[in-house]
Amino acid sequence: MIDYLPEDAPSIEAVDIMEQEFDEPVENARVMIEGVSITEALSYKQQLEDVDGVGSVTWLDDIIDVKVPLEMASADTVESYYQDQKALYSLHIEEGEEVAATDAIYELIGEDNAVAGEAVNTAVSQKMTGSESMYAAALLVPIIILILILSTTSWMEPVFFLVAIGVSVLINLGTNIFIGEISFVTQSVAPILQLAVSLDYAIFLLHSFSDYRREVEDPKEAMQLAMKRSFPAIVASASTTFFGFTALTFMDFGIGADLGLNLLKGILLSFISVMVFLPALTMMFYHWIDKTQHRPFVPDFKGIGRHVMKLRLPSFILLLIIIVPAFLAQNETSFIYGTGEQPENTRAGQDVAAIQDSFGKNIPMVLLVPEGDRAKEEELVQDLEQLTDVSSVVSYVNIVSPAIPPEYLEKSVTETFYSEHYARITLYTETDAEGERAFSLIEEVKETADGYYDETHLLGESVTLYDMKNIVQKDNTLVNWLTIAAVAAVLILTFRSVSIPVVLLITIQASVWVNLAFPYFMDTPLVYVGYLLISTIQLAATVDYAILFTENYNHLRKDMSALEAIKKTIDDKVFAIFVSASILSSVGFILWMTSTNPIVSSIGLLLGRGALLAFLMVVLVLPALLVILDRVIEKTTWKANFYKGK
Repeated sequence: MIDYLPEDAPSIEAVDIMEQEFDEPVENARVMIEGVSITEALSYKQQLEDVDGVGSVTWLDDIIDVKVPLEMASADTVESYYQDQKALYSLHIEEGEEVAATDAIYELIGEDNAVAGEAVNTAVSQKMTGSESMYAAALLVPIIILILILSTTSWMEPVFFLVAIGVSVLINLGTNIFIGEISFVTQSVAPILQLAVSLDYAIFLLHSFSDYRREVEDPKEAMQLAMKRSFPAIVASASTTFFGFTALTFMDFGIGADLGLNLLKGILLSFISVMVFLPALTMMFYHWIDKTQHRPFVPDFKGIGRHVMKLRLPSFILLLIIIVPAFLAQNETSFIYGTGEQPENTRAGQDVAAIQDSFGKNIPMVLLVPEGDRAKEEELVQDLEQLTDVSSVVSYVNIVSPAIPPEYLEKSVTETFYSEHYARITLYTETDAEGERAFSLIEEVKETADGYYDETHLLGESVTLYDMKNIVQKDNTLVNWLTIAAVAAVLILTFRSVSIPVVLLITIQASVWVNLAFPYFMDTPLVYVGYLLISTIQLAATVDYAILFTENYNHLRKDMSALEAIKKTIDDKVFAIFVSASILSSVGFILWMTSTNPIVSSIGLLLGRGALLAFLMVVLVLPALLVILDRVIEKTTWKANFYKGK
């Protein structure tokens, strides 16, 4: 995730400076070995250094002379690295080598010892992406097939749906080779999301084809009429999703562009597949559909509209009651900006707990200040040591001595602390990697350092997450407004109305706010990337339900009263919308249940719940708004031609 921060982020600039000035990088993993003597601990250190991909290993012998009795050294220093015959090593695992290096470390240390850190989190995410995506697909495809079988009258129609969209998903995955690399979040979410979002297009087309088959004898003519009839709905549906996902590409935080570009390709390929490949496939094998007809498994929904419309006033009042609290609550949710904690039932989660139980939390942070003034550096280090959540500070002035000029010592001693232009001070903190305490400490460190120097640079996992927080919060406002503007523009062109887009956006946006308010009322933190993406994805993906519903209502409203048109629309379209929502909801809940990655799991839960909420809003609230605002809609819609009778 750090790779997706913009180049001008302060922590990224600090990393670039440190890599230019110093050979030794910041540690990103900790290994704990139990039941070892000092000699055995030194042996393990050598073996860890020999692991491919491990750039450096720091242990007690790098800080004090372990040949001297440990009782003579500072107890705090010793216990940071060795206590109760447990040795704790700090490692740096090179970027791109996380999976291979952690696998080798696991093999070296066995089941009884532990490894944790940022590099381990990356390795776990990368390893699980492929297997979990396959597992999710293996669960999801049968569920989608079952939903489609229940919603059609042919055993072959679901196969046609899945083949048409499956082809576009495979092509989309293949074209990623031209991008070079994609995020594990994109790899986990995009293919399944593309399938769920664009399956509607195939359903629209083949349902229209089935309807026209009853009216005309020639299958070719029926397909032409079906394409003409379903084209506006498919274009509107694809356009809102396409432009909604386009908004993601404007994020400064690169994960938005990564996922957005992938979904844009996917939606475009799905649209082409449905409008070009699916008609050709259907015309070649339509007799298979005819030969595999079966009776409807789901009862007729006729008459449900009458019952729903009895609730129109309560539905409207409910919307007025919940929309403001939901909007305010989703703004007050507490967020996680990184990947969050590893689940307790995984090796990674158990290792984190084991290390923290023995040695506590220990997040490293590196401060770079101009080199040269040893007295000023010593004062700064003393001030940093007094900060509440700083457990220790490692610098030249408190590890070697400010009285000894660095040029009198060997380069191997000083190169860790000094470069040509900078002094490096490493702080070890007792906070989590992120959160209010961690971010407050970062601000304290910056303020303290800036009191001594005009130029300072701070880096580390916590600092990166602090930058991520500041950047993605700005992205959120931009992306939300771009999504709403893009979807509104498509809706205005589709319905040639000023009021209908407002009604549709209020309906779907209310479901988004209610969805995102859940974590606040449940007092659970939410992964911010999930919050940011779902704000766009839920609006872009579920506005299709409202489009399908309203387009049918407008068509009927030309021939009947508002109440009769809305009742018939509910009767005709509630099942089709339910099918679409149940597929999208299934996708979300399966991602939530199968993924051990907190970001993917969070997106899944929000998507699953959001699809159900959008369905309820479209079926219960949208009809109420359309009927109550019927006169306003007629006056603000170009050539509405609404029926004037009673």
